[in-house]
Parts: sequence; C-alpha cells; structure tokens
Amino acid sequence: MWLYLVLISGAVLFITLGKQEPIEDDSPEKITLTFRHFWIKEHDRPLLTIYEDIVDKYQLEHPNVKVNFEGVDQTLHRDQKLKNEMVTGTPPDMFVLFGGAEIEPYVRSKRLIDLTDFVRENALTNQFKDLDLWTFDNHIYGLPIEGNAEPLYFNKTIFEKLGLKPPETLQELDAAILKLKSAGYIPFALGNEDRWPAGIFAHYLMDRYAGADLIEKLITGEDQDSFQNEAYLKAFQHLEQWIKEGAFSTKSNALSTENAVGLFTSGKAAMYLNGNWDINLFAGTAAPTDFQNEVGVIPFPTLKKGEQPSIAGGYTFGIGLSSELSGAKREAALDLMKAFYTQEVQTRIVYEGLRIPSMRIAFDPEKTGPVFAQVMNMMEVNRKSFVPYDNVLSPEVKKTFLSVIEQMINGEMSAEQALKQVQASSIQYWNLIQSSSVQ
Repeated sequence: MWLYLVLISGAVLFITLGKQEPIEDDSPEKITLTFRHFWIKEHDRPLLTIYEDIVDKYQLEHPNVKVNFEGVDQTLHRDQKLKNEMVTGTPPDMFVLFGGAEIEPYVRSKRLIDLTDFVRENALTNQFKDLDLWTFDNHIYGLPIEGNAEPLYFNKTIFEKLGLKPPETLQELDAAILKLKSAGYIPFALGNEDRWPAGIFAHYLMDRYAGADLIEKLITGEDQDSFQNEAYLKAFQHLEQWIKEGAFSTKSNALSTENAVGLFTSGKAAMYLNGNWDINLFAGTAAPTDFQNEVGVIPFPTLKKGEQPSIAGGYTFGIGLSSELSGAKREAALDLMKAFYTQEVQTRIVYEGLRIPSMRIAFDPEKTGPVFAQVMNMMEVNRKSFVPYDNVLSPEVKKTFLSVIEQMINGEMSAEQALKQVQASSIQYWNLIQSSSVQ
C-alpha cells in the first residue's frame, strides 16, 4: 500500500512540475445523417436489403457516424414532405427523388448539392448511362441509382388459349380487349392506388397519337401549344373507350400494385402494364410456381402497323443531397453517397433486385430470369424511348394530369373535360413562371 501511495504521489508531482496539459479527446466528431427513402413496397424488398447492407457497412467503418435510414410513403415524400421542407430549408440530409421536372425547382432555389465535382473526383464521369435528367446548365444535382422501362406484360397461356397474337397495333389491342372481356378475363390488371399507374396508359396513348415533339414543346412553353389538341383528344377518347368497355379491373383506384399483380399472376387478368420494377412480384410467394415462364413482354402497341414502338423509361430515380450540409457532415454524406455508386452495388441491383442498372456494368440477362431477360432484349431491339410524362411535366401540371385520369377511371370525367383541366393547370403554371421571372 505504501509503495502504491508513493507511486501515485510521484505521478502527481511529475505532472505538476512538468506542467503537463490534460490528455485531449481526439476521437472523430459524432455525426448523425438523415436519409429518407421510399423502398417500402413489396417489390422493393430486395433493393431495401441491398441498401441496408450499404448503410450498415458504412456505419461499421465509420463508428462516429449514425445514419437514420427512414422509409416513408412515396407520394407523401414527393408531393408533401419534401416540397415543404425545401421551402423551409429543412430537408433530410440525403433523400431519394426523381430527376427532370421534379428537381428543377429545387435546383433553381439552390436546395441541392452540386455533385459535378463529386462525379469527376470519383472517376464516375463516364460511368452513367444517362445523366440528362439530373443535369442543369452543365451541373449535376443528383445521381440515378437505377433505370426503368414500362413494357406491356401478357399471359401467354391465356392468349394461346383464345387464339390471340401479341398485339402490335392499337387496333389489334382493341380487338384483344373485347375478346378477353367476352371470355371472362380482365383485360388489364390496374392498381391505381398511387395514382400514377393509370397515367402510364395515358402517356403511351398520347405518345402514339402525337409523338414526342408535342410534349417537348408543352413542357418548355414553346409555340404556345395547348394540351387541348386533336391528337391528345383522340388519345384520351381511346382511354375513355377502354374504360367504358370495362378493360380495367374493377375499383382500380382503390387497388394497390400488389393487388393488381395478384390479379395477373392468378390468371384473372390477361395483361399488366407497369415498370420493370414489378418483375420480382411475378415470382413472389403468392404467384404460381413457374409463372414467369407464362409471361410475355412486348412494347406498348403502335398506332400504325410497321412503326417502331418507343418505350417509356429512362434513368429517373436516384439520390440527392441537401445543400444545407456543411463541414464534416457534408463529407460524411458524400462518403456514403460514394458507397451507393459502385460496380458491386449495381451488379446486386440487377441480379437481386431485377432492376436496370444506371451505370455501365457487364451482366448476363439470362441469369436474371425469363421476364427480365425479355425486357432487356426488348430494349435492345427497340432503342427508341421517351421519359414518362409524370417525370417531365411540372409538379403542378402532373398533379392535375394524374387527378383527371383518376376521375376518368371512375367514370366521372370525359376526355374533353380532362384535357381542359390539364391545359388550365398548364396556363396557371406558365403564368406563375413568367411573373416570377419578371420579379
């Protein structure tokens, strides 16, 4: 005990005489990052697993960083929460979002981090297939995490049973709808609970009747073009015709995507129009064994025989960072961002998530299952594409666009009334833009 006291006394005396400073805590700064996503649907489960693995690995390698990885409803996030947060300057640190028209207001208000230097410094400049929807004035404000395509899926067994060939034109599709309906099948399984799935039918018909040039003029305000035109009227009347014929599943506006896929996989519905992101549901636990081998994949039919069918799709879905980030927190967010954009992650997205990669990687479509292989083959054969309209229309006009289609599905609005409302919304939007530019 005496020896112990002597040693302690000596240590205290040494520190006092030597005027030693207390030992400083040089451990890294504690950081919390908020990351909001909407990978919460059944078809997103494989992707959520991939991204959770990335976040977990990052936190292990950076013990001073805590990532609050929060999933919320897509519509709530895109149309309400994020918009309000961008106005007040209080968005999450990282978040998923759609490129194009949806992020343009955020770019103008300088709410997104410019990632141009990040892309260059991490040798990603030539790694992405397409950054057009994320680039404004030659600056990049987000990065796509996956690509997408919206083909028409059909049940080969049902079509063969009824002697139907895969439709190549709208006229052939019209005939197939009537024959399927009379045979007791639902022609199209539609789950419009999120409002945008019915919009896929509308933008395909608008593209087929008017082509891509008209929508480009409408979204840029060129030539004073109007949504109330003959081509779009024919497109909306065609949609109205299908609604009256009972081409869609009943109470479509109340059905979820999973409900609609269930109608398709159970053999009650003969066709399903939606994105490639739903492919993994065709092999889900609720689907019949080997159902994927019954699925055919074709482009949405053309207006006339012999025309090359364009496919709705692109690289619209990705991740952005809040411009409110600074210092060590900003660096941590950029480090995590880097972990999401690797060859390994993109390969997992293909093989585990059955999603189209946004980066240039080598993979074997044949190893992903028969439906995904057909989608990739379809895209190789048909290289003509257009960005889905709900990604190019301004948020205000898009909201009206999807709302009027919802009402048409319910039989509450005619084609003429629907286009009139969309045009009124477009006029209001451009008046707002012009008044803002004058100020």
